[in-house]
Amino acid sequence: MTWEHLLAFNLALLVAIASPGPALLVAMRTTLSAGRLAGVQIGAGLGLVAAGWTLAALAGFELVFRLFPWAYLSMQVAGAFYLFYIAFSLWRGATQPLNVDARPLRRAFVQGLLINALNPKSILFAAAVLVVVFPPDMRPGDIATVVTNHLVVELSFYALLAAAMSSPAMRDRYLRARTPIDRTAAVVLSLLALRLLIDA
Repeated sequence: MTWEHLLAFNLALLVAIASPGPALLVAMRTTLSAGRLAGVQIGAGLGLVAAGWTLAALAGFELVFRLFPWAYLSMQVAGAFYLFYIAFSLWRGATQPLNVDARPLRRAFVQGLLINALNPKSILFAAAVLVVVFPPDMRPGDIATVVTNHLVVELSFYALLAAAMSSPAMRDRYLRARTPIDRTAAVVLSLLALRLLIDA
């Protein structure tokens, strides 16, 4: 493995992280509503599981989903219903007073874990990218480097996102247009959940 392999992997990874999806949408909305620390915490949960999926892909775990399609199907359905739950909570709370307390901070990390843990497409994406980018028969040290690199990239991306989205100007704009923003986010998450069910 060379630095060129890691560079190619990081470019593909950044495109994937920045692509519109439930992880990015929920991370942005969490930061706007609960502040920078909550945004960093949800990003840590997202990044930890994403790096875990990369480790699983390097270990060949994606073969389990290919051999046992029902396991993949179960995770898709569970993920879809979790997204529906988040969408419903956003829609219902869009017109309620925003009360920032310790609860969003405590649950942000767990929410990040659940969003990526219930997204089986992550492991298939990781497997596809890894097969194309890295040479076969990687050594344990190389695997540890790739997984650590993945985690660092994820944490850095979400920390920078939280810093940008938690600025006073961004937060003021969000608070002024909170109801349509939250309800739009709820609709988008519902459509993503519906897409998961259709795929399943």
